[in-house]
Amino acid sequence: MKPKIYITRMLPRAGLDLLAEEYEVEVNPHDRVATREELAAGIKGKDALLSLLTDTVDAEVMDAEPRLKVIANYAVGFNNIDVAAATERGILVTNTPGVLTETTADLAFALLMACARRVVEADGFMRAGKYEGWGPMLFLGRDIHGKTLGIVGFGRIGQAMAQRGAGFNMKILYHDAIRAPEELEKAYNAEYRELPDLLRESDFVSLHVPLAESTHHLIGDAQLELMKTTAILINTSRGPVIDERALVRALAEGLISGAGLDVFEREPEFEPGLAKLANVVIVPHIASASVETRTRMATMAAENACAVMRGEMPPNIVNPEVWDRRQK
Repeated sequence: MKPKIYITRMLPRAGLDLLAEEYEVEVNPHDRVATREELAAGIKGKDALLSLLTDTVDAEVMDAEPRLKVIANYAVGFNNIDVAAATERGILVTNTPGVLTETTADLAFALLMACARRVVEADGFMRAGKYEGWGPMLFLGRDIHGKTLGIVGFGRIGQAMAQRGAGFNMKILYHDAIRAPEELEKAYNAEYRELPDLLRESDFVSLHVPLAESTHHLIGDAQLELMKTTAILINTSRGPVIDERALVRALAEGLISGAGLDVFEREPEFEPGLAKLANVVIVPHIASASVETRTRMATMAAENACAVMRGEMPPNIVNPEVWDRRQK
């Protein structure tokens, strides 16, 4: 008899087909985030769980099925999972790192361009039938080429963003908790700055940090006041990195010129008033939403889950100490 896996939401077919070779597959029939009750009920009698970043998998959920062996997260991040609780229970946790680097950087730069050139505003203007002919002051935006791009978080996605900025002949500044080696700075022609200095100097600021206690509300009132009034802020990292209430105030009062957001502090909700502002572009957490990337994420998550059932170490393991204990 095949082991059983519960999948919290429909995934690209390639991932499901891989899982079906090793598992008896059950998928949440609702195209929405599973409730806690549905999640707990879904994993009963299952050997594996394939979860999404929107699923909160804590100790209580894990205890709904004591025989659970692996939680395969369909995401690079895994802050939705209580990894310590999983480790204590001998449950392997896996993720899908590296796969969405370029796709996320594409979206971040697309938001940057859409904000700078007021693309969404202009599109709405046209659809409303307001266009009466070319005018010299119609939807004046801001140039991107030759400007200064400040990147906060210089990991893989931050570096990919730097590559895109270089293609527009932008000056690249970066801030990270750990300064990059000199050879890496040279490779990306990037200059290190402390965060306050980066905010003061940059025309565009793009956030690429993980969500942690140290990055929660990394950008708030004080930081927004440091930015140029002409600056544009981009966030494709995690919503709570920005104090969303402070951002709405800054946008409404003209402290900064604009913002492009793919993530929000309390998803799927966002701060009242944000959607009413013309100088912000908001999209529904789609940074990795290309056919190619989402398909690869599905196959990676499936490969992780299948490896465990074959008695093999999964390729992308978050808590290797659990695997080490199993080998003793």
